[in-house]
Amino acid sequence: MRNRYLDLLRFLAIVRVVVYHVTGWATLTLVFPAMSVMFALAGSLMAASLHRWGPEAVVRRLRRLLPSLWVLAAVFVPAMLLTGLPLSPKVLLWLFPIADPPANGWGAIALSVIWYLRDYLWFVLASPVALWLFRRAPVPTLVAPYALLAAAELGLLPALPVALHQFGLYFGAWLLGFAHQAGMLRRLANRVLVPLALALAAAGAAWVVTHPGPRGYDLNDNPLGNALWSAAFVLVLLGRGPASASWVDHSAAFGRVVTVFNRRALTVYLWHMPFVVALTPLVDVVGWSHQDPLGLAIRVALVFALVAAVTALVGWVEDVAARRPPELVPGARPRPAIARPAAAGKLGGPAPARAAVGGMVDGPATARPAAGRRVDGPATGRAVVPAPRGAREPETVEISAG
Repeated sequence: MRNRYLDLLRFLAIVRVVVYHVTGWATLTLVFPAMSVMFALAGSLMAASLHRWGPEAVVRRLRRLLPSLWVLAAVFVPAMLLTGLPLSPKVLLWLFPIADPPANGWGAIALSVIWYLRDYLWFVLASPVALWLFRRAPVPTLVAPYALLAAAELGLLPALPVALHQFGLYFGAWLLGFAHQAGMLRRLANRVLVPLALALAAAGAAWVVTHPGPRGYDLNDNPLGNALWSAAFVLVLLGRGPASASWVDHSAAFGRVVTVFNRRALTVYLWHMPFVVALTPLVDVVGWSHQDPLGLAIRVALVFALVAAVTALVGWVEDVAARRPPELVPGARPRPAIARPAAAGKLGGPAPARAAVGGMVDGPATARPAAGRRVDGPATGRAVVPAPRGAREPETVEISAG
């Protein structure tokens, strides 16, 4: 079964990213460091996939990652080629972005979120070795990315390649996902976790305050502050968060929204930025200030509406990539099966069992309901067959998305 708490975190992270890109509010990066949370969740799922499938998990993850990118590239790469992008072999990086794929002026802005797929791809490819190291030396492996980033930011490694710099920035969150999947964060005592989280948050805040970027205290302008502040958040969110969040589904509408954002996370992330860029000129045309609350609210609503439209058109690609039946809007509850009464005189054996509520238990003519399971009955209700004494209830397990 899916862990709805993790689904809720991913939903909140995606919404926060979209709202931030529309409004540009730096405070949002401090209130909820969404990118590190997304990488931590992805790292947890990757570790679960490696545990279940071994190295094959890498291929499975790439199979789920790349098709949505190819759909985006099929639309935007020809448009960029027609508006000044030189045709070169580097264009093939849009098929497998191990490095930044080329873009022209407007495309570089509208498709700037591709860096996330680039980093994600690196982290997936590195995960088998990283998990092997993590299982043998968890603490040194966890500390290594932060030490690498600190050395670069302090000037000890001034010529650090971009790839290694990004490993220092976000791979620590990915590894915290490994620790979450292994149960290490939840087992960590409060006397260790709380002071550690407070120390990381304090160090990150101090670095951000003393090293403001061009947009003030925006974590995206401050790699070391970002990594430390985000690590504190991930420790608390994954180490002391609830084991699940079944209340998400108490409201059918909200539960459906959370499900849709999780099943279409990549589509929403890839397509929202082109709409943000396209709608930005409306500020000048309509005469709104860039900080006008009404104007910002309308732009946020328009971006989500446009993303919803394109998600309905191409989001099913994520289902195909995951080898699920394609759906227009994911998360629909399956219709209950209509029980058909058995023909009179066709059943042999003992008389049918009586249900606790006085109804009859329906099922195949020769089948008996499993102990402790709900069995769909006639339209008047459902019957529950009690489990025999000593029988074990089935355990709830979290299945990896990979």
